[in-house]
Amino acid sequence: MNRLILLLIPTLCLLLQQAVAGDPPRPNILYLYADDMGWGAIGANGQDERRAASLPAVKTPNLDKLAAEGVNFTRAYGCTVCSPARSSQQTGMHQGHTFADRNDPDNAKKAMRAEDVTMGDVLSAAGYTTGYWGKWGFGGSQSIPNPEIVNIQTLPTSHGYEHVLAELHHIRAHTFFQPTLWHAPAKASSKGDLELIPNSLAAYKNNPDYPDYPARQNHPGYPEIGYCDDLYAFHALDFVRQNAQAYNRDGTPFFALVAVQIPHAPFGEIQTLPEWDEAYRDDPHFASLDSQSQQWAAMVTRIDAHFGHMLHALEDPNNDGDTSDSVADNTLVIFMSDNGGPQQTSNDEFNANHDLRKWKTSIYEGGIRVPTIMRWPAQIHESAQLKPGTSNNVVIDASDLLPTFSELAGAEIPLGLDGVSLAPFLSGATTSSPRQFLIHEAKDGQSIIEGDWKLVRTKSGLELYNLVQDHSESTNIADQYPKLVDRLHTLLLGERVDEPKGFAVTYHHWRGDNNTSANAASNWTDYIYRNEGITYMTDDGAPRLSWIATMHNTTTQQQRAHARKDLEFLALEIGNGQELILHPGTSLTARNELRLLPGAVLSLKDANLTSLRPVSIRKGATLKGQGEIHAPLNNKGTINLTLTHSDRAAIQISGNCDLGGDLQITIQPEQVFLPGTTFVALSAHSIRGHFTNPDNQVMADDGTLFRIAYTPTTVTLTAERTLASR
Repeated sequence: MNRLILLLIPTLCLLLQQAVAGDPPRPNILYLYADDMGWGAIGANGQDERRAASLPAVKTPNLDKLAAEGVNFTRAYGCTVCSPARSSQQTGMHQGHTFADRNDPDNAKKAMRAEDVTMGDVLSAAGYTTGYWGKWGFGGSQSIPNPEIVNIQTLPTSHGYEHVLAELHHIRAHTFFQPTLWHAPAKASSKGDLELIPNSLAAYKNNPDYPDYPARQNHPGYPEIGYCDDLYAFHALDFVRQNAQAYNRDGTPFFALVAVQIPHAPFGEIQTLPEWDEAYRDDPHFASLDSQSQQWAAMVTRIDAHFGHMLHALEDPNNDGDTSDSVADNTLVIFMSDNGGPQQTSNDEFNANHDLRKWKTSIYEGGIRVPTIMRWPAQIHESAQLKPGTSNNVVIDASDLLPTFSELAGAEIPLGLDGVSLAPFLSGATTSSPRQFLIHEAKDGQSIIEGDWKLVRTKSGLELYNLVQDHSESTNIADQYPKLVDRLHTLLLGERVDEPKGFAVTYHHWRGDNNTSANAASNWTDYIYRNEGITYMTDDGAPRLSWIATMHNTTTQQQRAHARKDLEFLALEIGNGQELILHPGTSLTARNELRLLPGAVLSLKDANLTSLRPVSIRKGATLKGQGEIHAPLNNKGTINLTLTHSDRAAIQISGNCDLGGDLQITIQPEQVFLPGTTFVALSAHSIRGHFTNPDNQVMADDGTLFRIAYTPTTVTLTAERTLASR
């Protein structure tokens, strides 16, 4: 509850700001998520070419239409296998940081922790109506006849999802005819707010407890136990229809995540369905295909048809043939797979991974690059940089969707994520995604992708590929670029890819008194991940690079904490009247993020800041003193520079600097700046924007008046008068 309150407060503030500013309404989100569908299994990534060449091609007319009306992202990534893909997707963390970094039967018990903030958490707190249908993979046992809830804190209902029909264990999802499925909202009080319902049409016939059960398969040959992806799709379709109409009535947006099991094995089960191969009856190639290829193609086309029904429901929510009530224009639709296609006959006969190297479970492109389509007519249109019907090669990752959805919903992006928000990019910003690199792990190694480059680390050594020139990874060019290899290897190891399974980031909070040490372990909370008497991980001691930490003052007075030794975090947030003072010679590292909220003060006394992401100074926060910042800087608050007669700028920024907010000046005792003296106060790799000081002037604390001037890389100050010159 406390976590949701913390999420909700900044969200409400942002929504109020949006309403005052007259920003466009927040989009509905329909997220279609396939299982094991290779990069080349959609028309835009190769099936259209095969069809034109009279080769066997899988039929996906609705996904093809979605691509024609949206954008096909050709360099989008998932993970190597299903558990880390879902964990990374939901938490915005890559495999080096998220708890489920590989497939493991124990992941079902412990992958999502109570402190992990997911898509469902953020969007539910932001006022969205939320639903999840399909393979969740966490929180339940794998027993087919009698599954049980084994960890409440890892359930979808514990992470913001209100409407659920799902399978909780990925091994139990290795059939399409589970006799029972997990459902929410539950009809009665139940563990985890989920109930186990029978997957049987007869069980619901004339049953008043389940009037909304979608008994739509009326063909006399349809099996008694429903094909689970049919059920997921029908439930999701009902949700989309009902909530599209609600959106028209009262503006409440919805988030629907449809995580189907298709086209994961087993394949043969589809042949128990009536007319299972109807879509391929006139296909001249179908009869000559291997039976597994036939089954795979029929599965893909079947789920494509279900997706088509949901897309039609956006156009005509009440299904009366009149599309004047369409919500499609302001609905972001995303189609994506969790990982690449597996090594199987259909992969060969349909070239389902195209010419990418290897397949699911592999660290090479065939294992991690996934088909991804996005459509959002209100934003993705001819005047934007993303044009409908085109392909785009910007590098994106499943971990980007949580921050993207957060920003689109007007919610605070959770602290310290590895993913980056694509919201500005989708809305037509001219700059590309601010991504620095991508991280993936697999049984055969780890990789880092930075722009065109990909470094692969295996037991045999390091491999380097230029993915633009060689996307099939055929030529290792590591020997030609030793400095690049060393730099990428250092970055890769810094992302914790060689940690044992069960390692993950941990969450900590400041509990120290005023004027105490930020380095002392006793001033921080410990982290313990425990479930039903089993302790999975404990992290205590002093701050370290795997911590996501907050320093929030809980008193009514300004509080100070002192760092006299170096501090390291994955991410640090300071706020609520808390000041952190870095004493001379110390460094503060916040590898993923340093965030200063209103009321926060960070004081540099000849100290250093380091981050791989922009340091964010929010309105009402203050950065003061002098020192070096080895990171980009985004200022909307106050920068208070301490000036001395030095050849160095008071603040030296090695990254780009986006200025806003105001500039203040503190002059050390016995320092006098005579009128006409000009010097560099702040330097950066590049400077955009200006301080908001009226007339480009600032008066120091000793009464000296300075005029502010800007160059592309500096902020200069010229003394105009002092108290002595008046």
